[in-house]
Amino acid sequence: MLSPIRIDNRINGFLGKPARTGKRPAVIHLHERYGIVKHTTDLAEKLVDAGYVTIVPDLFSRFTGDRQVLARGDDHCDLSDEEVLQDIDAIVEYLRALPEVDANKFAMSGVCQTGRQPLLVAAKRNYLAAAVVLYGAVYPNDWQSHPLRPEPVDQLLAAVSCPVVGVFGELDNLVPLDNVLRMCNVLAQARKSFDVRVYPDAPHGFLNDTMPGRYRQSQAQAAWQQITTFLESIFNREWSKERALWRFESDSSIHYDFTKHKRWE
Repeated sequence: MLSPIRIDNRINGFLGKPARTGKRPAVIHLHERYGIVKHTTDLAEKLVDAGYVTIVPDLFSRFTGDRQVLARGDDHCDLSDEEVLQDIDAIVEYLRALPEVDANKFAMSGVCQTGRQPLLVAAKRNYLAAAVVLYGAVYPNDWQSHPLRPEPVDQLLAAVSCPVVGVFGELDNLVPLDNVLRMCNVLAQARKSFDVRVYPDAPHGFLNDTMPGRYRQSQAQAAWQQITTFLESIFNREWSKERALWRFESDSSIHYDFTKHKRWE
């Protein structure tokens, strides 16, 4: 069960602790562009059930607009890299003070809009053991510099300090398959370890069972197994820093056409 928390007297969020005793790895789980909604906390609960202390911070703490409009997807909160790093530093400090947390075992997961953030933190900080990206981070605009996010994603990918796991869908209308391949190529050329998979007949957001149009049960179950297996192997130190381990798996039509993909509700 998740409990509400407040970090640094400015960042609201939720915290969940597994029933297991002793120090546990911690996962910083980020929300989508809607802010913290039911799907966000559902995934966080699953991480807690998997045995991880899980924190869900509100990265939109500076947003002053209507939260209900934001949750419907009718408004947008832009994030700056500088402010995100400031917030994640505060969140990590909070986690390190918890007696249940193994401070040497942190992972971070980002979904959709926040897919960039695990890569940003992994590139700029050294406290992550794993970075998890769910259908985000490699949108077409992410390969370009932006005033709030000055480093293109290829620079972040080349500088990550931990292995990366990526979950993408064949029918994603926001992330072209070419961008997923480009992501893997950048990581491989930089000798970084990764486990990236593209799931068949899966649109953007296919793990979200609160949106029946886009949810794909079997693909979501397989993706969740990919994520939890990856985290377990990382925290068991099965990925050597002296070895570059590359895993890429994709199942897509030979007639793949990104221009025909649509948004699913």
